[in-house]
Amino acid sequence: MITLRQLRYLRALAQHGHFGRAADACAVSQPALSMQIKELEKELGVALVERSHRDFRLTGEGREVARRAEDILLQVRDLTDYAAERRSDLGTSLTLGVIPTVGPYFLPGVLPRLQRQYPKLELRLHETRTETLVEGLLGGDLDAAILALPVPDPQLESMPLFEDRFLYVTGDETEPRRAVRLEDLQAEQLLLLEEGHCLRDQALALCSAAQPAAMRRFGATSLATLLQMVASGYGTTLVPEIAVQAEVKPQSGLKMIRFKAPEPSRTIGLTWRASSPRKPQMRKLGKLMKETWAAYGATPAKAPVAV
Repeated sequence: MITLRQLRYLRALAQHGHFGRAADACAVSQPALSMQIKELEKELGVALVERSHRDFRLTGEGREVARRAEDILLQVRDLTDYAAERRSDLGTSLTLGVIPTVGPYFLPGVLPRLQRQYPKLELRLHETRTETLVEGLLGGDLDAAILALPVPDPQLESMPLFEDRFLYVTGDETEPRRAVRLEDLQAEQLLLLEEGHCLRDQALALCSAAQPAAMRRFGATSLATLLQMVASGYGTTLVPEIAVQAEVKPQSGLKMIRFKAPEPSRTIGLTWRASSPRKPQMRKLGKLMKETWAAYGATPAKAPVAV
């Protein structure tokens, strides 16, 4: 009999392209994973994996079975979600993804209310980049994710939560300007996060018309590191307002300057699968997050900001 375990193992092998990494992802030993896939081959009567001494590749049948296994596992997840939606207001468990430039600043204001209102809810958090979160949503590994909108995939639905304005940050305390325009960045050397971060893509999109003289990429994967580079005189950058209170201290030597209206911003929202039976729950979760942030999180930045 074909089991869901065998299908999960084959899916992991197709995703990771390596027996060891697939076994780690499934929290089993490599021999156990290999044995289950051999059992699946025996049950189906076709070879799924072409093995050699040092390598392997999925056969044509293996790729097709892995694709179908993905669909089956997603349907099983939706069935579980349907039952959970019937049992409880927000279900018994929630797997939530969030991008790194939002999680540390947004969740501390929201999670306490979520815990108070739903004390029996088992919450699992995954903080990673947008591309990985979208894959997790589409694959059924995540129930919802907090992302910068829009998310251009027709299989996903979103609810806007709040607008997050961008600020111009410089380490030059003698900077005389009280407000800047995007066009003013033409003469600046902007520092950006490494490739793959949505905040980098957002900054590039905002600056596309301004065409700054230079945009330098560092190996920085966090706003904290990027702001330290600015404070040390390596250039300037753009930072979302949500991060100011946590990342910019009065003694840092950084000067934050607002943009002239209309101020550039990004829309932060909650996203889930359009086909999920938990859509009513996700909308309820989004409403809770939006109300909580409006009441407790949307406070002026404590660090000085030139306007």
